[in-house]
Amino acid sequence: MALHSACPDGFKSAPSEVPGSESLRQPSNIEHLSKSLPSLDQLRSIIAGLEHGLIERSDAARALLLAVLSGEHLLLLGPPGTAKSELARRMHGVLGGHYFERLLTRFTVPEELFGPLSLAALDAGRYERDIKGYLPTATVAFLDEVFKANSAILNALLTLLNERLFDQGSARIRVPLLSLVGASNEVPQDEGLRAFFDRFLFRCSVAPVSDPGFRQLVQLCEIPPSFSEKLTPEAIDVIDRQVQQVRLTDAIIHELEQLRAHLKTIRVEVSDRRWVRSVRALKVSALTLGREVVSLDDLVVLSWLLAQTTEQAEAIRQWVSMRLGCDTALDPVWLSRVAQAFEKQLEIEQSAGELAFDDSGKLALARSLAGADATAMANGAPRLSAFSRQRRYGARHIAARIAQIDGILLELQIFLGRALEHREALQVRLKGHLWITPEFAQSCLMHFDATCRRVLEQKQALERARNGFAALPLGEDEGTVPDPVTVSLD
Repeated sequence: MALHSACPDGFKSAPSEVPGSESLRQPSNIEHLSKSLPSLDQLRSIIAGLEHGLIERSDAARALLLAVLSGEHLLLLGPPGTAKSELARRMHGVLGGHYFERLLTRFTVPEELFGPLSLAALDAGRYERDIKGYLPTATVAFLDEVFKANSAILNALLTLLNERLFDQGSARIRVPLLSLVGASNEVPQDEGLRAFFDRFLFRCSVAPVSDPGFRQLVQLCEIPPSFSEKLTPEAIDVIDRQVQQVRLTDAIIHELEQLRAHLKTIRVEVSDRRWVRSVRALKVSALTLGREVVSLDDLVVLSWLLAQTTEQAEAIRQWVSMRLGCDTALDPVWLSRVAQAFEKQLEIEQSAGELAFDDSGKLALARSLAGADATAMANGAPRLSAFSRQRRYGARHIAARIAQIDGILLELQIFLGRALEHREALQVRLKGHLWITPEFAQSCLMHFDATCRRVLEQKQALERARNGFAALPLGEDEGTVPDPVTVSLD
């Protein structure tokens, strides 16, 4: 297969397209969306308040806010003392209404969560609870050690979480719960708890502050956050109605297919139901950023939605980071094969030899044998290589080799120029993305820069090969045009 016909599609389209660039060109606002949607400034202010004074909690703060806007619940996984309950209390400060918090144990009884039996209702022959001040009246709730509850409580919670309904006697009443934050030290291993675990669409790990952040931790001044911006249930209802206007492009569907295949290779199982609900959360991400199309950078929120462990979440973030960093399109592995193919061909042509002739056209070997004495002949026949020289090439041969490399170098140069433009746009895009932390944005740019460096290394290898072909010994005649250098893609 000839090199010029063997370019992968991603590379051939590179000069005009860089992965994710279609999302960078999308309009930042959609005129037909409702003006009652929370603004970017409002949401940024809320995120700032949620993470105020909390070291290394940017990820959890964003996950919690997006969960609320998506009408979903959040599970925080981590040891005690990592600000899990503090985040829930702060979210209550944003949303208002009633707040409910409990630490669950295997001895916790339903009355502690749902309220005691109503004596007045019993006198009237009804089995009802006095729910005022308990979970069924809460807007935001925090349940610590949520998987330690008994089956009676977990079954009642399933209905409350899934449908926002509570069985009050013979009737089911709708509850005002916007989001429940559950907390646990670890992922439950008991199969009986897996169904309840799956009801938390959002999951986020919180770890103790790292060593680099410890100095900042011990110097904290305990100044409580103030929330000048509030979220109303009406604003969340608007998001719920408007999210249906957000679309998935064929390109994003393809990316989701690729991610699904990748997750299978690392043994991450994701149910169909979770995929459907996760796509809705992706649309909420795009909607809050004023877009009517989900873009590649929105996929970072999938680390909260599809992973069950910290390791799985990191694997998803790495995958998204590489996609945003153009790792696939620049394809340094393929370029490395291209450079190796030309280096090998150059080595072959530089080491090739031909028999040397004198001015009269006679082989130099014949002249040497004619004058050889008996002693020389006794020592063995002269070696043919002693009468050969480096092969000489016609001008057409050398020009063809150089032209083939120049064509690739030109595409590379155009690609890298546009890639740098993409990097600047990507940096701005990631910085302004509500649901991307500064740490993740930096990792994307690092992937991008590393890929570009590898491409530059292959570019330099091709330039060296070009110089080598240009320096081949030139023959007297024009010669013929050789077949193009071929590249194996296996």
